Amino acid sequence: MKFFPHQELTKSIIGVYYDVYNELGYGFLEKVYHVITTLLFFVLLIISFVLLFVPLIISQGENLSLLDINSLEIGFNDMVSSISNYLETYHVNFKQLIDSSNLTSKINFNFIPDIFNGIINIVGNLGMGLASVLFISFFLLKEKEQAFKIFKFILPRNHKTKILVSIDKIQHLLSRYFIGLLLQLFIILILYLIVFLIFGVDNAFIIALLCAVLNIIPYLGPLLGMIVATLLIMISGIGDDFIQSTLPNTIYVICGMFIVQLIDNNLSQPIIFSKSTKSHPLEIFLVILCAGILFGITGMIIAVPSYTALKVIGKEFLPENKIIKALTKDL
Repeated sequence: MKFFPHQELTKSIIGVYYDVYNELGYGFLEKVYHVITTLLFFVLLIISFVLLFVPLIISQGENLSLLDINSLEIGFNDMVSSISNYLETYHVNFKQLIDSSNLTSKINFNFIPDIFNGIINIVGNLGMGLASVLFISFFLLKEKEQAFKIFKFILPRNHKTKILVSIDKIQHLLSRYFIGLLLQLFIILILYLIVFLIFGVDNAFIIALLCAVLNIIPYLGPLLGMIVATLLIMISGIGDDFIQSTLPNTIYVICGMFIVQLIDNNLSQPIIFSKSTKSHPLEIFLVILCAGILFGITGMIIAVPSYTALKVIGKEFLPENKIIKALTKDL
């Protein structure tokens, strides 16, 4: 799995800090006070988000300390047997299919502790990155006028106006895009939460939040969300009757999530993204598809904002180009 470089992450977070700081103003208070207030706001926001997952993390940590790989494998084999017995009522020999593929012999549950160790390492790296971001952000926000003057000074004179106009337009469009993205995620969160509550899913809000956050990855994210929800629901159903309770409930939840994605893909996402970035829905789809093929998941996430920025730059520097003129007629 790919991750953003620390430099790109730092720039992105500092950009958000700058917007909030700019809104606060500094007419009646000292700059340092406003900088600290802005940074504390974001720190408290991050802490609040993390605290939502503390109960789940603690419970999973306790389960991990008691994890028995052998019993887990036995439980998996029992689950396969339950599925096989259920499908045999419809004359489907699932067990023979599994045995012929040697699937059970290929599955090794020893990877589970390694996953948790990897998560701990990622959290540690993110903590160090966050500390670096806060340190750099403090001085950049405190001296923002000087930093902007230096930036303007190093720009080439013959293109300075176009560059500054492009930056202003990009900032405006990306602000609209991120607001639209947050609105889309909020709608998905509410719809997922309704589905999970209807079918009595444990930790409904946390699972809905995880699935909504995964939706940041276009097209692939919803599929990952369904997989995560399915695994968590089936794990929470261990001990219940698989055929009469766990399997039907899981199928109902998947159907509900599929309906939510139909609503999102056909209503909320095209309307929000096309209006916020002033691009046609087909345009956005093709850009995300190409970015995913070339750069993977990271490319899919940054495809729309990068394409929007390139459109603005193209309109400012190559306004007479026929292709650019056609793509940027609504900008």
